[in-house]
Amino acid sequence: MSDSSAHVEVRDVRFRRGERLIYDGLNVSFPRGRITAIMGPSGTGKTTLLRMIGGQLKADSGEVLVNGGDVGRMSRNELLALRRDKMGMLFQTSGLFTDLSVFENVAFPLRVHTDLPEAMIRDLVLMKLEAVGLRGARDLFPAELSGGMVRRVALARSIAMDPELIMYDEPFTGLDPISMGMILRLIKGLNEALGLTSLLVSHDVEESCQIADFLCIVSGGKVIGFGTPDELRNGDNAEVRQFLNGDPDGPVPFHYPADDYRQDLLTGVK
Repeated sequence: MSDSSAHVEVRDVRFRRGERLIYDGLNVSFPRGRITAIMGPSGTGKTTLLRMIGGQLKADSGEVLVNGGDVGRMSRNELLALRRDKMGMLFQTSGLFTDLSVFENVAFPLRVHTDLPEAMIRDLVLMKLEAVGLRGARDLFPAELSGGMVRRVALARSIAMDPELIMYDEPFTGLDPISMGMILRLIKGLNEALGLTSLLVSHDVEESCQIADFLCIVSGGKVIGFGTPDELRNGDNAEVRQFLNGDPDGPVPFHYPADDYRQDLLTGVK
């Protein structure tokens, strides 16, 4: 894709945690107005990538561009403004305030970041809750909600400020099939209705393929596949196909590297 169509660009990024190299020259562009699912084996740094895009982590080298601005070189005030005005985040744990009602959770970013009158905040909160089907639950507290409802309230809060970019970290974890279907429909529907750019980290291949315009498969510190679900399923990259099909045998071995099994048993040494 051309740079003009990219909402987020990652250019030659290297990132290390201690002695472990997570990304080694990562290059990828995420198109504006589309849903891209970021996938790959556990421990490959998918959530780390979201955190670099959001400015929580800084790359050791390279650039992470959002709307053309390098997140790693922004001042604290510039970064806060970007998060406030342009980004939304749905955390894996939802991150609701347990001592605030559903209404107050969704109203929180509006109260903190705007000077809107109370009547307008009320209308906006009710609009967001209506969008996720929970306007009637506005007076309940998080402990009174099911897991799927908690995730929907968190989604309403993440779109309270009308962001251009929204990032989802494992949004389907722990959901029953009905709740998962609701979240899938909401993510797709909100993306289309609001013209959002959505980045979705998930291990749920089938569910992600239902709503994603593109899949970005990350492994070994690099992008090993980027394209539509059909393109990657029918492509010639064996590692990508192994991941999408859930095959135990393939380029990614089942066993962690070890000495010869028979010799290990015979030596009797730990």
